[in-house]
Formats: sequence, structure tokens, C-alpha cells
Amino acid sequence: MDYSARSRRSGCLKVGCASVLGIILVISVVLWLLSFLDGPSVTRQLQPVPDNVPPAAGREVPSIDVHSEGRTADKLTYWSEGLADDTGIPGQALRAYGNAELIARDAWPSCNLDWTTLAGIGWVETRHGSYAGNWFDRPSIGDDGRVHPPIIGIPLDGTNNTVHIPDTDGGEFDNDKVYDRAVGPMQFIPQTWHRYGLDASGDGYPDPQQIDDAALAAAKLLCTGGRNLDDPQAWTEAILSYNNSNDYVLKVRDAANSYAIDQPASR
Repeated sequence: MDYSARSRRSGCLKVGCASVLGIILVISVVLWLLSFLDGPSVTRQLQPVPDNVPPAAGREVPSIDVHSEGRTADKLTYWSEGLADDTGIPGQALRAYGNAELIARDAWPSCNLDWTTLAGIGWVETRHGSYAGNWFDRPSIGDDGRVHPPIIGIPLDGTNNTVHIPDTDGGEFDNDKVYDRAVGPMQFIPQTWHRYGLDASGDGYPDPQQIDDAALAAAKLLCTGGRNLDDPQAWTEAILSYNNSNDYVLKVRDAANSYAIDQPASR
């Protein structure tokens, strides 16, 4: 018997099996990663996304008493349940955006801020508190509305296309006493948080890692200066004040308009 030939044949078979298994493994990993992208389901027929500026208002947020004690966003649970499934926005984040719209309507009535704009920002910044730069170690929003683990960006030291911002908070929010870093689901830098941070969760402490607080701080930033966000130019200026990038404006616009027609953002 030609054992050498048999060995060669067996070896080829083993290599072939290893190659097939390797391909299967790669495909499995890719599919697993895609499952985290929060994009539209491949089986769902999505509508064309309009390019409205400002984005449309989306499903109306029901009135609640935003001055009551405790976490008022919880009062929007019944509103968010079906909408969260349609849009792919986590319920905690969706309720925070709706709650911030209602508070803004009460505090800055001429601003005309809609939750869809806040949701557009939340999608672009951190996928609503579910992405912090690493697909294999993803944060999430807990039952208390806080992001776990906390989202803390790279140091703003002037490298990696960042601006140079020395520490302004003694490391209170970003655990960095040398440079500032963007923190939380809405990505505030400490010096901006000191200016706009508010408590919307009812615990008495404005926390950039808490989605209710972060969404309301974003609302305050957008509404500052007496802006009327029903005006296309004012809306665009507001988004640019959040991130001075035309590409950023387009991404927020498209995500917000997707949510306005009850479907996931995909850009």
C-alpha cells in the first residue's frame, strides 16, 4: 500500500476541512457583528428617507407632568414601547428624548425642539449609548438610565484629529486630570457639561452618563440663544453648534427623518 499517497490525500482533506471551517468562522463573526449595528432589518421594506430641514416631528409625545418628583421619563413607557420596536431606539433612550422635548417645550417654548432631532444626535454620537468605539465591548443603558460601562472618549490632546483641550474638571467626569474627553451617550466634554448639564432624572445630580440628563442638556444646548428650530437655518446652526461639521449635520438630519417615519436610522 502506498502510505505516502494516503498521507498526502488525508493531509489535503484536513487542509480542505480547515479552510471550510475557517470560512464558516469568518462568516459567523461578520454576521454576529452585523447583529449589533442597530440598522434596519434585511427583511423589512424601508421607506425612502426624506431630506427635510428641520426634520419632521415624528410620533407625538403625550403630555405628562414634567414637574413631578422622580424620573418623569418613566411616564412615557407606554408611548415608547411600540415606537422603540419600529425605530430600533432603546426604550430608555427614546423615553429620554421624549421627556427632553416636553421639558424644552415648557422651559423654552419658542424653541420648537422635537425628539427626533435629539434621537438623530444620539444615533450619530453613540448609537443611543450602545457604542463607544469597540464593537466587542459595547455599553448599554441600564434600568436607571445610566450607561454601563461609562462612555469616555479619547483624550482631546490635539492628536488623532482632535482639538487640544486641557483638563477643565479635575477628572470628575472623564477620569482624566490632564486632558478633557467627551463623555456619556450624548458626548459632552466637561466644560460644555458645566454650562449645559441639567438633572432630568430627579436624583438631584446632573450626570452626563445618565441618558435623561444628557438628552435634556443637549436640548438646552440646541435651544440656547432663543433659537427657533422650526427655522431651517436656525436648526442647521444648532446642529453645527453641537459639532461644527456639515457631514455631521447631514447624518443627524437623515437619522432624525428616519425616526420621524417610524423606521431605523441606517446612515
